[in-house]
Amino acid sequence: MRFLRVMLPTLIVYLALTANLEFANVAMGALIGAGVTALLRPGARPIDARRLPDALLALLQYIIVVAVDVVKSGLRTARIVLTPSLPIRPGIIAIPSQCESEAAIALSAHALTMAPGEMVVEIDEQGTLYTHCLDATHSEEFIFEAQRLRRELLRRIFA
Repeated sequence: MRFLRVMLPTLIVYLALTANLEFANVAMGALIGAGVTALLRPGARPIDARRLPDALLALLQYIIVVAVDVVKSGLRTARIVLTPSLPIRPGIIAIPSQCESEAAIALSAHALTMAPGEMVVEIDEQGTLYTHCLDATHSEEFIFEAQRLRRELLRRIFA
């Protein structure tokens, strides 16, 4: 039953995004929904209604923080690319995720990778995110502060 509670909304979102109700597309959506649900492995954890408003507020804040980070990184990357001397010092920095759940680590890595000029290349067993940056000297301080804020919001979402 838990499987269907996750798979059906995923199927509905897929069908809404594709706007195609042909049998082959519905079957593909069901396969994608089943695959996503199998990867998520929904648990028997009940939803605490008292915690829901804080989690939804944290989710909204998380979306805004990621959007702002993407814009800031895009502007920084554009400045680097448009400067004639191309002032880059690429490198890989290790960022401890310090997140408890795998979903929070994955969302944190996704948020870092969405930002232009940064890409998570590996996540180790302890959850450390190894991130390639166009300018590792300036990105390091920015990423650590952004990661701290995202970690707190993800803790509130997944607690």
